[in-house]
Amino acid sequence: MQNIDITSIAKKYLKGINQAVNQIKLEDIQQIATILLEAYNNSNTVFIMGNGGSASTASHMACDLGKGTLKNVYNHNEKRLRVISITDNIATLTAFANDLSYNDIFSQQLHNLINPKDILICISCSGNSANIVKALKYAKEKGATTIGFLGNNGGKAKKYTEYNIIIKSSNYGIIEDLHLTLNHLLTTCLTFMKDAIDNGKNI
Repeated sequence: MQNIDITSIAKKYLKGINQAVNQIKLEDIQQIATILLEAYNNSNTVFIMGNGGSASTASHMACDLGKGTLKNVYNHNEKRLRVISITDNIATLTAFANDLSYNDIFSQQLHNLINPKDILICISCSGNSANIVKALKYAKEKGATTIGFLGNNGGKAKKYTEYNIIIKSSNYGIIEDLHLTLNHLLTTCLTFMKDAIDNGKNI
């Protein structure tokens, strides 16, 4: 243990985060926030998906956008963002994986749920997961809007996302850290934008 420089490892990791943050374009965040606000205004549904650590980020994001944007959770008349994480139903996921293939676990759920003008957000460090790409293709065929939170060079998913933010790093830890940051950033933006609309203000 004496030969491992923990301080140096930490500095390198944090430096990687800073470098990746500095390459995120604020206009991309604004664009995606505006698209999500439009979904809110039109009562379209936002679907979110990811594998592994990105699956937990998808669940986290669905929670934050659905609950974290509320001004008063006890006000049942307050309009809410329609948002679903399709990573969360273990019975459905394993049924499709077992009966068809793991590549079908997301696209098959969308067959039941997605409509034109809905939004599909994919969260993927590599962008190359077959189940992610297959679901994006299907969503586009159905006339939904596709958004990617990606990493490295965007992978195959970049081709099938109309809007994306790519974390320029090959370190999956850093990519996942900043995908979660993007979730919190967009939730904060949506909270302010939603509150303004609910109070009759122009954005």
